[in-house]
Order: sequence, then C-alpha cells, then structure tokens
Amino acid sequence: MPPASTDRAPLGALQVFVAVAEHGSLSAAARALGVAQPSASAALRRLERGTGVTLVLRTPSGTALTEQGRRLLPRAMAVLRASDGFEAAAAAERSQHAGRIVVAASMTIAEHLAPAWIAARGPGQASVELLVANSRDVARAVLDGDAELGFVEGPDVDEALASRVVGTDELVVVVAPTHPWARRRRAISAVELATAPLALRETGSGTRSTLERALAAVGAPTPHDTDQLGSTVAVKNLVRAGRHAAVLSAHTVREEIAHGQLVTVDVDGVDLRRVLRMVWSRGRHTPSAVEEFARVALTGLADD
Repeated sequence: MPPASTDRAPLGALQVFVAVAEHGSLSAAARALGVAQPSASAALRRLERGTGVTLVLRTPSGTALTEQGRRLLPRAMAVLRASDGFEAAAAAERSQHAGRIVVAASMTIAEHLAPAWIAARGPGQASVELLVANSRDVARAVLDGDAELGFVEGPDVDEALASRVVGTDELVVVVAPTHPWARRRRAISAVELATAPLALRETGSGTRSTLERALAAVGAPTPHDTDQLGSTVAVKNLVRAGRHAAVLSAHTVREEIAHGQLVTVDVDGVDLRRVLRMVWSRGRHTPSAVEEFARVALTGLADD
C-alpha cells in the first residue's frame, strides 16, 4: 500500500464538490453553503488541481459531474460523513467537560434507583440530565442519540443496542385494603389475575411487558379488563379506589404497603421477577463521564 499523502484534499473543497452534485450548479451550491460563488469556484479549481482530476464540466446551462467525478463522489461524501462523526465525538467530549451527560431510565429505575446513583458520584463529576420514559421510549432515545445511556425494565432489547444485565427486580400484586383479595388467605391463580379488573401502565412499559410474558408462560390469557395509565402514581391512586388490582415493582409500593394503604396478594405459579438492563448504542463513542456513571450504577444495583 502506498504511503498516505500529506497533501490532503481540503474539506471545504469537498463540500463544494458534493454540493454541486446535490444542487446541480455551482451558484446553487454556493448559496446552499453560504459562500460567494467566486470562492466556491476557486475551491473547486484547487481541488481539481490538487487531485489532477477534472471533476465537473462547466456549461452555460449549469455544472455537471464528469464520469470521474461521479465515481469519486461517494468517496467525497464518505470523507464528509467521517468528518461529521469526528465532530460529533468531539462535541460529546466537550459536553462531558462542560459538565453534562444525558441518561434515560424507565420510570421505576428513574424514581427509585437513579437518584441514589446521581448522589453517589464523586465531586467534580459531570451533572446528569435524567430523561424519564417507559422502557420502549428509553431504548428509542438511546438509539436516536438523545441519551448516551439507558436503563430499562422490559424483557426485550433492540438488536441495535448493546446491553448488560445489572440487577433484578420483583413485581407484586397490590390491592386496596377494601378489595376482596385483601382478605383472602390463599393465593390467587394466574387466570384470576388475568381476568380481574387491573390498572396497568401503557403499552411499552417494562412492567406491563413483564406481566404479560409471565402470564403467557403459564398459559393464562392476556389481561383484557384493564384501565391504562401513563404513570405509576396514577396506577396506585386508581388501586386505592378499591375496585382494581395492579402489578407493580416492589420498589414503587414499599411505603404504601408499610403504611397499610395497599396490600400485597400472592399469586400461585406466576414468576414476576425481572431483570434490569443498562443499554447503549453499539459502535457509538462513549465519553468517559458516561462510563463513570455506568460504573456507579452497576455498583449501586449490585448493592441494592
């Protein structure tokens, strides 16, 4: 392989070349790039002299790529994409040093675990912006680059995401003290749970996905007499009214159970345990501040 040249094509000239291909004329390319047409023309001439290749044909009706220009266009676009990737990674490093990282977490984790992780970090660490969403939307935020790290409760993870199991959680069935199940001495069955009036989180919630999968595993039907609510607090408030049962993380109902506001109900043969996962985008640069937050979270979950 020949040694790499130190006289590289300037990025600005490559931008002009690609813009000409995209907009069909030098004047349109100059307008799109926000530069004067003579400057764009001079940059394109320098690129052609530097490469020794005629890239465009200038005619009274416009500017068209030569055959050689068409063959080289994908290479020029790849160089610009690589440059954009470098700039994005550099921006991530700048934001790290500027003191902010973005973490997304599903509701149970965000409300009951993440605050302790944020508090446990050492002095001088980047501040954290915590996005709270259901597990499906957390995964989407990480995939779209809106969050650098995510924590989900659902049983499935998108193939485009890398993941690590970081802990376990258990769901419990809860009812109001006035509910008929609160006075039962024997466990309810999976079918009773599936066919009872239930207050559930929305589709995409890790809690709901875990419940539906656990019921399906023992041959019980998917719950159908359900009211759907977008937050755990709303679910608990509906359960307190007395008619509905709910299946929620033990973390989220600890205080209500301790104060007698909700009562747990045993379910026969249904495994309501679940794993908690940390997710991140495969192949994307991870700033050191994000890695540090991940280490704190892993330690916190292991000790929980």
